[in-house]
Amino acid sequence: MEVFFLEGSQGRLFSIYHPAVRARRPRLGLVYAPPFAEEMNRARRMAALQARRLAELGVDVLLLDPFGTGDSAGDFGDARWETWSDDIARAVAWLSERTDGQVGLWGLRLGALLAADVAAADPDRIACLVLWQPVLSGDRHLTQFLRLRLAAAMDKEGPDRETTKELRERLSRGETLEIAGYRLAPALADSIASLQFQSHVHRLGRLPIIWLEVASEEGAALADASQGIVSALERQGHRLTAKAVSGEAFWAAQEITLAPYLLQATDDLFR
Repeated sequence: MEVFFLEGSQGRLFSIYHPAVRARRPRLGLVYAPPFAEEMNRARRMAALQARRLAELGVDVLLLDPFGTGDSAGDFGDARWETWSDDIARAVAWLSERTDGQVGLWGLRLGALLAADVAAADPDRIACLVLWQPVLSGDRHLTQFLRLRLAAAMDKEGPDRETTKELRERLSRGETLEIAGYRLAPALADSIASLQFQSHVHRLGRLPIIWLEVASEEGAALADASQGIVSALERQGHRLTAKAVSGEAFWAAQEITLAPYLLQATDDLFR
């Protein structure tokens, strides 16, 4: 494992490189795009475990903290979607110089939507997409994030009590909001709200795609909204594996939580 800072367009980006074991020459590299805000921290353990396991299977993995997140340069309030996209693209270029094979993208939650967005911009450059619990609607995801601020003020009564509509109006007027300890800039909020996974279906070429979700019950199917997009991707001719495995929503748990069946399912597909 190698810890270093990758040079980004806005500052240094904290990176952890898990090279494939020496006994197996790397046939593929993966750049990890983390989820949004606190979900990133809650998912770090899972990302680290999966990176090590993939390295054992002969896959080079680069874990990246985009600008303004984690231990990278900048403040979250200064982050922009375009900067994060460029950060991922620079990570792909860095890893491409070190692996014998091609480089794909692996993303979790909003990071999966970011990975798809980067891949759609230049599908010929990306070897594959590995999507863990992908966010399908940026607008809905933004609403869920805004509700964290409302939940923190649940004991507040009276006419001054905020609503998601009011928070969106304040963002539209150019106000930066503090939500769950993160400063959300209007420009980033606008970019996230405009994203829909469906819009990328026809822009991903025919990339191989792994689509994995976790469900509370064993044997559960993909969410209905996911099934619709998966079917559309299959009609586009993608070589696609999609399934749900039992596990907990580790990205949302207050305590460090693992989803062993998700790790195993990812291992099996790469093995």
